[in-house]
Amino acid sequence: MERDADVVVVGAGIVGCATAYFLARRGARVVVLERGPAPGEQSRKNWGFVRQQGRDPLEMPLVMEANRLWRGLQRELGADIEWVQGGNLALAADDTRMARLETWLPVAREFGLETRLLRARELDAVVPGLAGGWVGGMHTPGDGHADPEKTTDAFARAALAHGASLHLECALQGVSTRAGAVSGVVTEHGEIRTPTVVCAAGAWSARLARTLGLDLPQRWVRGTVAQTTPAPAVTACAVWGPGVAFRQRRDGSFTIAAGGALDHDVTLDSLRQLRFFLPNFWKNKALFRFHVGRPLLASLTAALPGSAARRRPLVWDRGLEPQPNPAKVRRSLAELQRVLPSLPPLGIARRWAGYIDAAPDLIPVLGEVPQLGGFVLATGFSGHGFAMGPIAGRLVSELIMDGKPSLDITGFRFSRFAEGAVGRPRSVL
Repeated sequence: MERDADVVVVGAGIVGCATAYFLARRGARVVVLERGPAPGEQSRKNWGFVRQQGRDPLEMPLVMEANRLWRGLQRELGADIEWVQGGNLALAADDTRMARLETWLPVAREFGLETRLLRARELDAVVPGLAGGWVGGMHTPGDGHADPEKTTDAFARAALAHGASLHLECALQGVSTRAGAVSGVVTEHGEIRTPTVVCAAGAWSARLARTLGLDLPQRWVRGTVAQTTPAPAVTACAVWGPGVAFRQRRDGSFTIAAGGALDHDVTLDSLRQLRFFLPNFWKNKALFRFHVGRPLLASLTAALPGSAARRRPLVWDRGLEPQPNPAKVRRSLAELQRVLPSLPPLGIARRWAGYIDAAPDLIPVLGEVPQLGGFVLATGFSGHGFAMGPIAGRLVSELIMDGKPSLDITGFRFSRFAEGAVGRPRSVL
Protein backbone atom coordinates (compact mmCIF):
# COMPACT_ATOMS: atom_id res chain seq x y z
CA MET A 1 0.00 0.00 0.00
CA GLU A 2 1.29 3.43 -0.97
CA ARG A 3 1.82 5.86 1.89
CA ASP A 4 1.49 9.04 -0.20
CA ALA A 5 -0.66 9.99 -3.19
CA ASP A 6 -1.69 13.11 -5.03
CA VAL A 7 -5.25 11.82 -5.31
CA VAL A 8 -7.16 8.92 -3.77
CA VAL A 9 -10.25 7.82 -5.72
CA VAL A 10 -12.89 5.93 -3.75
CA GLY A 11 -14.79 3.56 -6.03
CA ALA A 12 -13.53 1.68 -9.09
CA GLY A 13 -16.60 2.00 -11.27
CA ILE A 14 -16.41 3.66 -14.67
CA VAL A 15 -16.38 7.17 -13.17
CA GLY A 16 -13.67 6.33 -10.65
CA CYS A 17 -11.49 4.47 -13.14
CA ALA A 18 -11.94 7.15 -15.81
CA THR A 19 -10.94 9.80 -13.26
CA ALA A 20 -7.85 7.78 -12.36
CA TYR A 21 -6.98 7.28 -16.03
CA PHE A 22 -7.13 10.97 -16.93
CA LEU A 23 -5.24 11.97 -13.79
CA ALA A 24 -2.52 9.37 -14.25
CA ARG A 25 -2.14 10.29 -17.91
CA ARG A 26 -1.16 13.76 -16.72
CA GLY A 27 1.38 12.45 -14.24
CA ALA A 28 -0.59 12.51 -11.00
CA ARG A 29 0.07 9.80 -8.42
CA VAL A 30 -3.35 8.16 -8.11
CA VAL A 31 -4.59 5.39 -5.84
CA VAL A 32 -8.00 3.82 -6.46
CA LEU A 33 -9.75 2.00 -3.61
CA GLU A 34 -12.47 -0.56 -4.26
CA ARG A 35 -14.12 -2.49 -1.47
CA GLY A 36 -15.23 -5.28 -3.82
CA PRO A 37 -13.30 -7.99 -5.69
CA ALA A 38 -13.68 -6.43 -9.17
CA PRO A 39 -13.63 -2.90 -10.61
CA GLY A 40 -17.11 -1.40 -10.42
CA GLU A 41 -20.46 -2.55 -9.08
CA GLN A 42 -23.37 -0.89 -10.90
CA SER A 43 -20.89 0.06 -13.64
CA ARG A 44 -20.79 -3.61 -14.62
CA LYS A 45 -24.55 -4.14 -14.30
CA ASN A 46 -26.19 -1.43 -16.38
CA TRP A 47 -27.86 -1.64 -19.79
CA GLY A 48 -24.85 -0.40 -21.74
CA PHE A 49 -26.79 2.46 -23.37
CA VAL A 50 -24.74 5.53 -24.33
CA ARG A 51 -27.39 8.11 -25.14
CA GLN A 52 -27.64 11.84 -25.55
CA GLN A 53 -31.34 11.59 -26.27
CA GLY A 54 -33.93 12.78 -23.76
CA ARG A 55 -31.45 14.26 -21.29
CA ASP A 56 -31.87 17.08 -18.83
CA PRO A 57 -30.67 20.24 -20.63
CA LEU A 58 -27.99 20.71 -17.93
CA GLU A 59 -26.44 17.40 -18.95
CA MET A 60 -26.38 18.07 -22.68
CA PRO A 61 -22.93 19.71 -23.04
CA LEU A 62 -21.43 16.88 -20.99
CA VAL A 63 -23.12 13.98 -22.77
CA MET A 64 -22.38 15.39 -26.21
CA GLU A 65 -18.69 15.65 -25.35
CA ALA A 66 -18.93 12.18 -23.79
CA ASN A 67 -20.32 10.85 -27.07
CA ARG A 68 -17.31 12.27 -28.89
CA LEU A 69 -15.02 10.50 -26.41
CA TRP A 70 -16.91 7.22 -26.77
CA ARG A 71 -16.38 7.20 -30.53
CA GLY A 72 -12.61 7.06 -30.05
CA LEU A 73 -12.49 5.15 -26.78
CA GLN A 74 -11.54 1.73 -28.15
CA ARG A 75 -8.51 3.25 -29.85
CA GLU A 76 -7.57 5.41 -26.87
CA LEU A 77 -7.83 2.61 -24.32
CA GLY A 78 -6.45 -0.05 -26.63
CA ALA A 79 -9.32 -2.39 -25.82
CA ASP A 80 -12.38 -3.92 -27.45
CA ILE A 81 -15.38 -2.55 -25.54
CA GLU A 82 -17.96 -3.61 -28.18
CA TRP A 83 -18.78 0.01 -29.00
CA VAL A 84 -21.55 0.35 -31.59
CA GLN A 85 -22.82 3.72 -32.75
CA GLY A 86 -26.20 2.34 -33.75
CA GLY A 87 -28.47 5.10 -32.47
CA ASN A 88 -31.16 5.20 -29.80
CA LEU A 89 -34.89 4.85 -30.40
CA ALA A 90 -37.49 5.77 -27.75
CA LEU A 91 -40.86 4.25 -28.62
CA ALA A 92 -44.28 5.80 -28.02
CA ALA A 93 -47.33 3.59 -27.57
CA ASP A 94 -49.82 6.47 -27.48
CA ASP A 95 -50.22 10.12 -28.40
CA THR A 96 -49.51 11.28 -24.83
CA ARG A 97 -46.10 9.64 -24.88
CA MET A 98 -45.44 10.98 -28.37
CA ALA A 99 -46.28 14.50 -27.25
CA ARG A 100 -43.87 14.14 -24.31
CA LEU A 101 -41.06 13.11 -26.65
CA GLU A 102 -41.87 16.04 -28.90
CA THR A 103 -41.38 18.48 -26.03
CA TRP A 104 -37.69 17.52 -26.01
CA LEU A 105 -37.00 18.45 -29.63
CA PRO A 106 -36.27 22.13 -28.80
CA VAL A 107 -33.50 20.91 -26.47
CA ALA A 108 -31.99 18.85 -29.31
CA ARG A 109 -32.16 21.86 -31.64
CA GLU A 110 -30.62 24.16 -29.04
CA PHE A 111 -27.55 21.95 -28.78
CA GLY A 112 -27.36 20.96 -32.43
CA LEU A 113 -28.10 17.28 -31.81
CA GLU A 114 -29.55 15.32 -34.72
CA THR A 115 -32.82 13.95 -33.37
CA ARG A 116 -36.20 13.55 -35.04
CA LEU A 117 -39.62 12.09 -34.44
CA LEU A 118 -40.54 9.01 -36.46
CA ARG A 119 -44.08 8.01 -37.34
CA ALA A 120 -45.21 4.40 -37.17
CA ARG A 121 -44.44 3.68 -40.83
CA GLU A 122 -40.85 4.91 -40.40
CA LEU A 123 -39.90 2.67 -37.45
CA ASP A 124 -39.23 -0.41 -39.56
CA ALA A 125 -36.27 1.32 -41.22
CA VAL A 126 -34.55 1.53 -37.83
CA VAL A 127 -35.69 -1.77 -36.32
CA PRO A 128 -36.73 -4.18 -39.10
CA GLY A 129 -39.80 -6.21 -38.25
CA LEU A 130 -40.76 -4.11 -35.23
CA ALA A 131 -44.31 -4.88 -34.14
CA GLY A 132 -46.52 -3.68 -31.32
CA GLY A 133 -48.82 -1.01 -32.66
CA TRP A 134 -46.56 1.96 -31.92
CA VAL A 135 -47.67 5.51 -32.61
CA GLY A 136 -44.07 6.45 -33.36
CA GLY A 137 -40.83 7.25 -31.62
CA MET A 138 -37.85 9.56 -31.22
CA HIS A 139 -34.61 8.61 -32.96
CA THR A 140 -31.08 9.89 -32.32
CA PRO A 141 -28.73 8.17 -34.80
CA GLY A 142 -25.51 9.39 -33.11
CA ASP A 143 -26.13 7.50 -29.86
CA GLY A 144 -24.66 4.07 -29.22
CA HIS A 145 -24.01 1.26 -26.78
CA ALA A 146 -21.08 -0.71 -25.36
CA ASP A 147 -20.29 -3.56 -23.02
CA PRO A 148 -20.29 -2.30 -19.40
CA GLU A 149 -17.89 -4.89 -17.98
CA LYS A 150 -15.36 -4.58 -20.79
CA THR A 151 -15.46 -0.78 -20.66
CA THR A 152 -15.00 -0.55 -16.89
CA ASP A 153 -12.13 -3.03 -17.03
CA ALA A 154 -10.54 -1.16 -19.96
CA PHE A 155 -10.47 2.10 -18.01
CA ALA A 156 -9.00 0.29 -15.00
CA ARG A 157 -6.24 -1.31 -17.08
CA ALA A 158 -5.49 1.97 -18.87
CA ALA A 159 -5.19 3.79 -15.55
CA LEU A 160 -2.77 1.14 -14.31
CA ALA A 161 -0.75 1.37 -17.52
CA HIS A 162 -0.23 5.10 -16.84
CA GLY A 163 0.97 4.50 -13.29
CA ALA A 164 -2.17 4.51 -11.15
CA SER A 165 -2.59 1.92 -8.39
CA LEU A 166 -5.78 -0.06 -7.91
CA HIS A 167 -6.48 -1.90 -4.67
CA LEU A 168 -9.39 -4.34 -4.83
CA GLU A 169 -11.05 -5.66 -1.67
CA CYS A 170 -9.53 -2.72 0.16
CA ALA A 171 -12.24 -0.62 1.72
CA LEU A 172 -11.95 2.95 2.86
CA GLN A 173 -12.48 3.24 6.61
CA GLY A 174 -12.32 7.00 6.95
CA VAL A 175 -11.09 10.33 5.56
CA SER A 176 -8.64 12.30 7.70
CA THR A 177 -8.93 16.07 7.81
CA ARG A 178 -6.88 18.97 9.09
CA ALA A 179 -7.85 22.65 9.22
CA GLY A 180 -10.98 22.13 7.10
CA ALA A 181 -9.29 20.16 4.35
CA VAL A 182 -8.50 16.56 3.43
CA SER A 183 -5.19 15.30 4.78
CA GLY A 184 -5.38 11.57 4.11
CA VAL A 185 -7.41 8.38 4.19
CA VAL A 186 -7.49 5.29 6.38
CA THR A 187 -7.94 1.99 4.57
CA GLU A 188 -8.09 -1.62 5.65
CA HIS A 189 -4.44 -1.96 4.62
CA GLY A 190 -3.05 1.23 6.05
CA GLU A 191 -3.08 5.01 5.84
CA ILE A 192 -2.36 7.16 2.79
CA ARG A 193 -1.46 10.82 3.00
CA THR A 194 -3.22 12.83 0.31
CA PRO A 195 -4.63 16.33 -0.18
CA THR A 196 -7.44 15.17 -2.48
CA VAL A 197 -10.12 12.49 -2.26
CA VAL A 198 -12.60 11.81 -5.07
CA CYS A 199 -15.81 10.15 -3.93
CA ALA A 200 -16.97 8.03 -6.87
CA ALA A 201 -18.60 5.43 -4.65
CA GLY A 202 -21.98 5.29 -6.38
CA ALA A 203 -24.77 4.13 -4.11
CA TRP A 204 -22.45 4.25 -1.08
CA SER A 205 -21.48 7.91 -1.55
CA ALA A 206 -24.04 9.33 0.88
CA ARG A 207 -22.79 7.01 3.59
CA LEU A 208 -19.21 8.17 3.06
CA ALA A 209 -20.33 11.81 3.06
CA ARG A 210 -22.13 11.34 6.39
CA THR A 211 -18.89 10.26 8.06
CA LEU A 212 -17.65 13.76 7.22
CA GLY A 213 -20.77 15.54 8.43
CA LEU A 214 -22.10 16.10 4.89
CA ASP A 215 -25.73 15.43 3.94
CA LEU A 216 -25.85 14.12 0.38
CA PRO A 217 -29.44 13.35 -0.72
CA GLN A 218 -29.44 9.95 -2.35
CA ARG A 219 -31.84 7.05 -2.84
CA TRP A 220 -31.17 3.52 -3.97
CA VAL A 221 -33.21 2.14 -6.86
CA ARG A 222 -32.81 -1.54 -7.68
CA GLY A 223 -32.43 -2.14 -11.39
CA THR A 224 -33.03 -5.60 -12.90
CA VAL A 225 -31.32 -6.61 -16.15
CA ALA A 226 -31.02 -9.89 -18.06
CA GLN A 227 -29.25 -11.36 -21.06
CA THR A 228 -31.03 -13.67 -23.48
CA THR A 229 -29.74 -16.58 -25.48
CA PRO A 230 -28.36 -15.61 -28.95
CA ALA A 231 -30.56 -14.75 -31.91
CA PRO A 232 -30.03 -13.66 -35.53
CA ALA A 233 -28.99 -10.02 -35.97
CA VAL A 234 -31.92 -7.59 -35.98
CA THR A 235 -30.70 -4.05 -35.26
CA ALA A 236 -27.68 -2.10 -34.02
CA CYS A 237 -30.01 0.47 -32.44
CA ALA A 238 -30.63 0.58 -28.69
CA VAL A 239 -34.38 0.64 -28.11
CA TRP A 240 -36.27 2.08 -25.15
CA GLY A 241 -39.92 1.01 -24.98
CA PRO A 242 -42.59 1.22 -22.27
CA GLY A 243 -42.46 -2.55 -21.68
CA VAL A 244 -38.85 -3.38 -22.47
CA ALA A 245 -35.55 -1.69 -23.25
CA PHE A 246 -33.07 -3.73 -25.28
CA ARG A 247 -29.85 -3.74 -27.25
CA GLN A 248 -28.44 -6.61 -29.29
CA ARG A 249 -24.93 -7.65 -28.42
CA ARG A 250 -22.20 -8.84 -30.75
CA ASP A 251 -22.94 -12.51 -30.07
CA GLY A 252 -26.60 -12.01 -31.01
CA SER A 253 -27.97 -12.10 -27.45
CA PHE A 254 -30.06 -9.23 -26.13
CA THR A 255 -29.53 -7.21 -22.99
CA ILE A 256 -33.07 -6.53 -21.76
CA ALA A 257 -34.59 -4.51 -18.95
CA ALA A 258 -38.26 -4.26 -18.11
CA GLY A 259 -40.16 -1.02 -18.14
CA GLY A 260 -42.75 -0.12 -15.55
CA ALA A 261 -42.40 0.72 -11.88
CA LEU A 262 -39.01 1.13 -10.21
CA ASP A 263 -38.06 -1.14 -7.31
CA HIS A 264 -37.08 0.55 -4.07
CA ASP A 265 -35.98 -1.57 -1.11
CA VAL A 266 -37.15 0.31 1.97
CA THR A 267 -34.50 0.95 4.64
CA LEU A 268 -34.02 3.54 7.35
CA ASP A 269 -32.13 5.60 4.77
CA SER A 270 -35.42 5.92 2.86
CA LEU A 271 -36.48 8.47 5.48
CA ARG A 272 -33.36 10.62 5.22
CA GLN A 273 -33.86 14.05 3.65
CA LEU A 274 -37.34 13.09 2.58
CA ARG A 275 -38.13 16.72 1.77
CA PHE A 276 -35.98 16.52 -1.36
CA PHE A 277 -37.59 13.36 -2.72
CA LEU A 278 -41.21 13.56 -1.59
CA PRO A 279 -42.51 16.13 -4.12
CA ASN A 280 -41.32 14.19 -7.17
CA PHE A 281 -42.30 10.88 -5.63
CA TRP A 282 -45.82 12.06 -4.92
CA LYS A 283 -46.21 13.35 -8.45
CA ASN A 284 -44.91 10.07 -9.93
CA LYS A 285 -45.96 7.57 -7.25
CA ALA A 286 -47.29 5.10 -9.85
CA LEU A 287 -43.71 4.62 -11.06
CA PHE A 288 -42.45 3.14 -7.77
CA ARG A 289 -42.83 -0.23 -6.08
CA PHE A 290 -41.71 -0.36 -2.46
CA HIS A 291 -40.38 -3.61 -1.03
CA VAL A 292 -40.21 -4.29 2.69
CA GLY A 293 -37.95 -7.19 3.60
CA ARG A 294 -34.36 -8.09 4.41
CA PRO A 295 -32.83 -4.70 3.53
CA LEU A 296 -35.10 -3.00 6.09
CA LEU A 297 -34.29 -5.59 8.75
CA ALA A 298 -30.59 -5.20 8.02
CA SER A 299 -30.81 -1.40 8.38
CA LEU A 300 -32.71 -1.73 11.68
CA THR A 301 -30.05 -4.10 13.00
CA ALA A 302 -27.34 -1.74 11.79
CA ALA A 303 -28.83 1.08 13.85
CA LEU A 304 -28.39 -0.79 17.14
CA PRO A 305 -25.66 0.44 19.51
CA GLY A 306 -22.51 -1.63 19.16
CA SER A 307 -23.50 -3.04 15.78
CA ALA A 308 -20.95 -3.71 13.04
CA ALA A 309 -22.45 -0.85 11.07
CA ARG A 310 -21.76 1.57 13.91
CA ARG A 311 -18.18 0.34 14.23
CA ARG A 312 -17.43 0.14 10.49
CA PRO A 313 -20.06 2.18 8.62
CA LEU A 314 -18.39 1.93 5.21
CA VAL A 315 -17.84 -1.81 5.05
CA TRP A 316 -20.38 -3.58 7.26
CA ASP A 317 -22.50 -4.73 4.29
CA ARG A 318 -19.69 -5.55 1.90
CA GLY A 319 -20.70 -8.35 -0.44
CA LEU A 320 -24.29 -7.12 -0.65
CA GLU A 321 -25.76 -8.61 -3.81
CA PRO A 322 -29.19 -7.19 -4.76
CA GLN A 323 -31.61 -9.76 -6.14
CA PRO A 324 -33.12 -9.36 -9.62
CA ASN A 325 -36.88 -9.08 -9.88
CA PRO A 326 -37.94 -12.35 -11.59
CA ALA A 327 -41.32 -10.97 -12.64
CA LYS A 328 -39.60 -8.14 -14.49
CA VAL A 329 -37.32 -10.58 -16.29
CA ARG A 330 -40.32 -12.63 -17.44
CA ARG A 331 -42.22 -9.55 -18.58
CA SER A 332 -39.30 -8.04 -20.44
CA LEU A 333 -38.57 -11.28 -22.29
CA ALA A 334 -42.25 -11.69 -23.25
CA GLU A 335 -42.38 -8.07 -24.45
CA LEU A 336 -39.18 -8.51 -26.50
CA GLN A 337 -40.69 -11.51 -28.26
CA ARG A 338 -43.91 -9.56 -28.86
CA VAL A 339 -42.26 -6.51 -30.44
CA LEU A 340 -39.79 -8.62 -32.46
CA PRO A 341 -42.01 -11.54 -33.57
CA SER A 342 -39.45 -12.78 -36.11
CA LEU A 343 -37.12 -13.86 -33.30
CA PRO A 344 -36.93 -17.56 -32.42
CA PRO A 345 -38.03 -18.49 -28.89
CA LEU A 346 -35.36 -17.12 -26.55
CA GLY A 347 -34.28 -18.13 -23.07
CA ILE A 348 -32.58 -16.22 -20.28
CA ALA A 349 -28.84 -16.90 -20.12
CA ARG A 350 -28.29 -14.85 -16.97
CA ARG A 351 -29.95 -12.17 -14.85
CA TRP A 352 -28.63 -9.66 -12.35
CA ALA A 353 -29.49 -6.54 -10.38
CA GLY A 354 -27.67 -3.47 -9.14
CA TYR A 355 -28.33 -0.44 -6.97
CA ILE A 356 -28.62 2.85 -8.82
CA ASP A 357 -27.79 5.99 -6.84
CA ALA A 358 -30.55 8.50 -7.57
CA ALA A 359 -30.41 12.21 -6.77
CA PRO A 360 -33.66 14.16 -6.17
CA ASP A 361 -33.39 15.97 -9.53
CA LEU A 362 -31.85 12.97 -11.33
CA ILE A 363 -28.67 14.79 -12.32
CA PRO A 364 -25.14 14.18 -10.98
CA VAL A 365 -23.29 15.80 -8.13
CA LEU A 366 -19.92 16.98 -9.45
CA GLY A 367 -17.26 19.19 -7.92
CA GLU A 368 -15.42 20.06 -4.73
CA VAL A 369 -17.41 20.34 -1.52
CA PRO A 370 -17.12 23.91 -0.18
CA GLN A 371 -17.13 22.74 3.45
CA LEU A 372 -14.12 20.47 3.02
CA GLY A 373 -11.20 21.42 0.79
CA GLY A 374 -9.90 18.60 -1.36
CA PHE A 375 -13.05 16.46 -1.11
CA VAL A 376 -14.53 16.07 -4.61
CA LEU A 377 -17.85 14.41 -5.40
CA ALA A 378 -18.47 12.50 -8.62
CA THR A 379 -21.69 10.67 -7.86
CA GLY A 380 -25.50 10.77 -8.07
CA PHE A 381 -25.60 9.86 -11.75
CA SER A 382 -29.12 8.44 -11.36
CA GLY A 383 -28.71 5.72 -13.94
CA HIS A 384 -26.74 7.91 -16.37
CA GLY A 385 -23.26 7.12 -15.06
CA PHE A 386 -22.16 4.66 -17.73
CA ALA A 387 -22.65 7.03 -20.65
CA MET A 388 -21.26 10.01 -18.72
CA GLY A 389 -18.34 8.11 -17.17
CA PRO A 390 -15.61 9.18 -19.60
CA ILE A 391 -16.46 12.88 -19.53
CA ALA A 392 -17.08 12.91 -15.77
CA GLY A 393 -13.63 11.42 -15.22
CA ARG A 394 -11.99 13.94 -17.53
CA LEU A 395 -13.74 16.93 -15.94
CA VAL A 396 -12.88 15.85 -12.41
CA SER A 397 -9.25 15.40 -13.44
CA GLU A 398 -9.24 18.91 -14.93
CA LEU A 399 -10.78 20.35 -11.79
CA ILE A 400 -8.00 18.79 -9.70
CA MET A 401 -5.07 19.47 -12.03
CA ASP A 402 -6.09 22.86 -13.49
CA GLY A 403 -8.45 24.26 -10.87
CA LYS A 404 -11.22 24.54 -13.46
CA PRO A 405 -12.91 22.01 -15.76
CA SER A 406 -13.24 22.59 -19.50
CA LEU A 407 -17.05 22.46 -19.28
CA ASP A 408 -19.33 24.27 -16.87
CA ILE A 409 -20.40 22.00 -13.99
CA THR A 410 -21.97 24.70 -11.81
CA GLY A 411 -25.42 23.15 -12.19
CA PHE A 412 -24.16 19.93 -10.61
CA ARG A 413 -22.71 21.55 -7.46
CA PHE A 414 -23.27 19.89 -4.09
CA SER A 415 -24.37 23.19 -2.56
CA ARG A 416 -27.55 23.25 -4.70
CA PHE A 417 -29.31 21.15 -2.06
CA ALA A 418 -28.63 23.63 0.74
CA GLU A 419 -29.45 26.52 -1.59
CA GLY A 420 -32.86 25.11 -2.43
CA ALA A 421 -31.88 25.02 -6.11
CA VAL A 422 -33.13 21.49 -6.72
CA GLY A 423 -35.41 21.40 -9.72
CA ARG A 424 -37.78 18.76 -10.98
CA PRO A 425 -36.36 15.98 -13.16
CA ARG A 426 -36.34 17.10 -16.80
CA SER A 427 -35.37 13.90 -18.64
CA VAL A 428 -38.24 12.83 -20.92
CA LEU A 429 -37.22 9.16 -20.88
